[in-house]
Amino acid sequence: MSVSTDVSSTPINLYCNETPGDALCSNNDDDISEINSMSSTDFPADIDESYIDNILLSELHQMPATELITQFLEISEDGSAHQDVLNWMLKVHASYRFRPETAYLSVNYFHCFMLSPRPLQPVKGWPLQLLAVACLSLAAKMEETRVPALLDIQLLEPRFLFKPSTVQRMELLVMSCLKWRLHIITPFSFLHYFIAKLPHLSPRSKDFILTHSSDLIISTCRVIKILAYTPSTIAAAAVLWVTNQTIDGPKLECFHNRMDKMVRGCYNLIRQNMPQFCRGKVLDATMPGNLPCKEMLWEGFPDMPPDKC
Repeated sequence: MSVSTDVSSTPINLYCNETPGDALCSNNDDDISEINSMSSTDFPADIDESYIDNILLSELHQMPATELITQFLEISEDGSAHQDVLNWMLKVHASYRFRPETAYLSVNYFHCFMLSPRPLQPVKGWPLQLLAVACLSLAAKMEETRVPALLDIQLLEPRFLFKPSTVQRMELLVMSCLKWRLHIITPFSFLHYFIAKLPHLSPRSKDFILTHSSDLIISTCRVIKILAYTPSTIAAAAVLWVTNQTIDGPKLECFHNRMDKMVRGCYNLIRQNMPQFCRGKVLDATMPGNLPCKEMLWEGFPDMPPDKC
């Protein structure tokens, strides 16, 4: 292993006090081991409505300020470094077959750190990669029953390979930034509830919707503008898309009376990005195959007619 000259020339004091020797370049290939994958078809007959009411209120408190999102969008759209890092995180997630929640949490931690009241530069190079490794590791520790070592999680030929002690210091910095609130509400908190609200579905159809909605939610993690939408909004839009529903008031009220027109914006965002999803520019990092387009999703799924909730 040799020390990259990139590291020594990059400001490091904004992230943690590692020395240049803590960030090493490696060309070695890592073995990919299967850890865990989510396959849940359990849809409770009785869903606690008060619990859903509570998390619908709670999710509002974890949303970043609108002005911070606007500022972050301007910075992120100027270059590809941010997208490259997210792409790497989701590829490692897919390689280890982690749970869908792990992907969402890791990207959420990453964005929360970037949106925190600290300088947003540098926005490329090894500090950004170190942040990605730390966020993915923290998310895996929160969701997975078996977690790879800090060296093993750095798969797929990353430009920099970090020592475990360096990653651990970055993890502490991320947790401090999050005020140690690592357990957050995600779109997956609502999926079973929303799917159970759809009438006349067989267990096979529910499993179909759950699988494809989860895949769609993971793919949207790379769409920066998704930061403006709450987890419940993302979940509702994903279920509506997968089940070929249209966006109007009565359909949303089938899910919950607090669902609002924000779902329309999220649904339209999915529709705008679907050509890239179908071509695999986003989903090839998160799925064995590309996400089928809307017409293909509906084939072989005859239980519920389109546009009926």
